[in-house]
Amino acid sequence: MSEKTRPRRADYRHFLPIPTRWGDNDAYAHINNTVYYSFFDTVVSRFLLTSGAIDLKTSPVIGVVVETGCRYLAPVSFPDLVTAGLRVARLGRTSIRYEIGIFRNEEETASAEGHFIHVYVDRETQTVPTPLPQALIDAVTPLLVAP
Repeated sequence: MSEKTRPRRADYRHFLPIPTRWGDNDAYAHINNTVYYSFFDTVVSRFLLTSGAIDLKTSPVIGVVVETGCRYLAPVSFPDLVTAGLRVARLGRTSIRYEIGIFRNEEETASAEGHFIHVYVDRETQTVPTPLPQALIDAVTPLLVAP
């Protein structure tokens, strides 16, 4: 993939630096594929918690991951510092598609890009899709990018 087609930092709206750890490397001396999903979960969860849109203990509505994916574009390895860029590609009635770019050190193009789709459900049943609370809509709207 050429540098031109890789996502750039400017394509994202919110950023979270995440240090890599020695144990993140695999036998090939680069970050193991499973760690990228941890990066994705960390940036989405931290954003939601710090925005006040979701409270892990008391929110009546919670997001469950129904789909996820990742494209690996360039290697990252310890001791790199990654920055996870976050944007919202789709804001539905009961779901949100979060997209994440993983940037190595100060690089402008992503080393990986991925997505999570959360469907928001009633905490009690964890099965009934529930309309997004207004506080959540207000929190993620600034992250929304045009398709």
